[in-house]
Amino acid sequence: MGEAAGFTDPEKQKLLLHDHEEKHFMSSEVVRDIIIGVSDGLTVPFALAAGLSGADVSSSIILIAGIAEVAAGAISMGLGGYLAAKSEADHYMRELKREQEEVIEVPDIEAAEVGDILSQYGVEAHEYGPVVAALRRNPQAWVDFMMKFELGLEKPDPKRALISALTIAISYIIGGLVPLSPYIVFPAAGDAVIASVIVTIIALLIFGFAKGYFTGNRPIMSALQTALIGAIASTAAFLIAKAFRT
Repeated sequence: MGEAAGFTDPEKQKLLLHDHEEKHFMSSEVVRDIIIGVSDGLTVPFALAAGLSGADVSSSIILIAGIAEVAAGAISMGLGGYLAAKSEADHYMRELKREQEEVIEVPDIEAAEVGDILSQYGVEAHEYGPVVAALRRNPQAWVDFMMKFELGLEKPDPKRALISALTIAISYIIGGLVPLSPYIVFPAAGDAVIASVIVTIIALLIFGFAKGYFTGNRPIMSALQTALIGAIASTAAFLIAKAFRT
């Protein structure tokens, strides 16, 4: 009877897990890269265009300067994202090698660390003893356990660095084209900057709302904060350019 129950319970657990679909937002790293790229793409070219408009530069010059800035910014930020992700991967591999050595050279200390980790979750010594013994029989699982629960490190995607670079760069370009688009339509910089302000503030509000929605923050507050930051940056650039011109 005990064996039947022992078999049935795991089967029921599998069915429950299969039927229960948790709705978690899993692509947090991609979302982070999009947020970084779009937010800077909207703000920096917007401030640059506003600043040049304050210096009474023609729309064509502002457009050329803006496109050059977007290209340089996309490359710079994409490279930064690549190097950051590469550094994380290198750090993981260094720690992985260290843990692999420790489970061989000092297994008793590592086993004690497993017990200490589990005790922090309220697991008693007589309860985590079999878990420690099971991990000692499986070195790879033991190393994986220590990486995740001792160091808080998840195994990085091998393609993560390239994906991060492309995501940030493309997001920056998409964001940067928004404040520059009016300078294509309006030949007069004065008209273009007004249109750019309107279009960019709307884009910042939409982007801020979406950012707040997907990250679990208050969407309306996020929208207002994002638009405010963009408005402050562009106003500062415009006034500084005006001040130096006079």
